[in-house]
Amino acid sequence: MAAQSLRSVYVLDAVRTPIAKYAGGLATVRPDDLAAHLVIALSKRRANVIDRLDQVVFGATNQAGEDNRNVGRMALLLAGMPYEVPGVTVNRLCGSGLEAVADATRRIAVGE
Repeated sequence: MAAQSLRSVYVLDAVRTPIAKYAGGLATVRPDDLAAHLVIALSKRRANVIDRLDQVVFGATNQAGEDNRNVGRMALLLAGMPYEVPGVTVNRLCGSGLEAVADATRRIAVGE
């Protein structure tokens, strides 16, 4: 098997959800609804990239019950992104966001 060079990867923009207290102001907001706001914000700030979007990787922590879905996929659909764009959710507890960035970087670097 021939060695392939990795693609260069750059983070152009990032957004995150607010950090809230347990049972605080965001207690009644579903994670996928909150995450959809992130997708919408990025689509407004990076409209030129959205047209070429081929996958989204989200980090989510401590999902349970109804919230134990693929938050990345649901956020895309709730934000009105094309049905064909897949979304994946990474859960590494406190490191979920960083793991999502690392996973997305690897996927791009190897050409996935």
